[in-house]
Amino acid sequence: MNITKSESTMGTANWSGRVSTAQNDLLHHAIVRHHDKLMEWYQSQRHAAVLPFYSSFDIRDSGFKVANVDGNIYPAGFNNICPTDRESAPEAVRYYLDRHYRGRDGGPVRRLLLITEEHTNNPYYWENVHRLVEILRAADLEVKIGIPRLKEGVKEMQSASGFIVQVTRAEFEGGEIRCCGVDSGFFPDLVVSNNDFSEFYSEWGESLQMPLNPPRELGWWQRKKSNYFRHYNRLATEFAHIIQVDPWLLTVETELFENFDLSDDKSRESLAQRTQQMLDRLRVKNREHGVQDDPFLFVKNNSGTYGLGVMRVSSGEEILQLNYKTRKKMKAAKGGREVEEVILQEGIPSIVRADDVTAEPTIYMVGCQLIGGFLRSHSEKGPTESLNSPGAVYKRLCVSDLKISIEGHPLENVYGSVARLGVLAIGAEAEEMRVEYRGYIRDAAGGPQVGCGN
Repeated sequence: MNITKSESTMGTANWSGRVSTAQNDLLHHAIVRHHDKLMEWYQSQRHAAVLPFYSSFDIRDSGFKVANVDGNIYPAGFNNICPTDRESAPEAVRYYLDRHYRGRDGGPVRRLLLITEEHTNNPYYWENVHRLVEILRAADLEVKIGIPRLKEGVKEMQSASGFIVQVTRAEFEGGEIRCCGVDSGFFPDLVVSNNDFSEFYSEWGESLQMPLNPPRELGWWQRKKSNYFRHYNRLATEFAHIIQVDPWLLTVETELFENFDLSDDKSRESLAQRTQQMLDRLRVKNREHGVQDDPFLFVKNNSGTYGLGVMRVSSGEEILQLNYKTRKKMKAAKGGREVEEVILQEGIPSIVRADDVTAEPTIYMVGCQLIGGFLRSHSEKGPTESLNSPGAVYKRLCVSDLKISIEGHPLENVYGSVARLGVLAIGAEAEEMRVEYRGYIRDAAGGPQVGCGN
């Protein structure tokens, strides 16, 4: 996620009245009407999987469908979530930790090491870290911050609003991740990663003996968006059947394209053909649902993050006519890796507007609880373009309003439900990959899970 504006740019968005569409009202009332059955279903799905410590989900709302279009297991952007939500987030943090982990002494988790991205001086990223640490410390945690492979033992980073964030070098020793320098005597009960593991970090592999959440094995060095969206669409379809609506309203068609190489004529021609075939299918499907607008696709790096390796296309011919600059842009991923696989994903236009600018909601979760959100807006982007790019501005969207009244907050209810489908998909994805959450206790306290099936 590109963190391009500080909290000072946030404000309460002047939402467009068009967002309160008949389709969202239909979904909202269906969710409320079938609440008890949904809670049973959430509970069964929740018991079948382990969910990461935190996650975030980008959602597109076209007025005729609403779906998750990106799921992040190592979310940045905590500086952008609604301040009211940040105040209530520590309770969700404490609930997750007390339920699923024990400290070194057998008691509650009290010491936490936060691992961050390396090689970045981006002040907005460090504003994110500062706000995240505030949440963690408010959950009665002693928190230290570590950077892998930091040359210095200790370093001070400055956030966008002027806060100084002190970090230390995080090293692997004796099966554990530890701090160096002045914090060398700090022995964490749990390590939480805000580093998305685009790099392999082989030294943190099978010999790691302490809890790390989210696990390194869910990092972008091996995670695939195609797998995630396969699980998301399956779960969204089951969800739709329970609330008795057309699954098309909540799903996003996604296809895998392997052997991606825009410099190779054969690969480019194959991609163009697959693109046109998918667009033709979407056009027919849209017409069946009364949508007359021409479809478009996003071509996305299958193992990508930070909005890199993404392009919008509306015909197969566009693939054949790509200029050198665009081909080069699509070749590189984070950390200098080359893009070898992409997904073709149905484009969902956004009718959401904040202060008369195109916007899209992003929802944050701890475990299965909604803990925050914002509207990402962009004055230079239209409703069919990717908004996750430099120049984005973040506006208020508070999911804590749901605790006051589900019935009275239809948009937050619909968007929150889509986010819950996303985190359940991550759980299913991890189960399929056989990812181990070291030290994780399944359902330690017994009874239903808050946020999923309560």
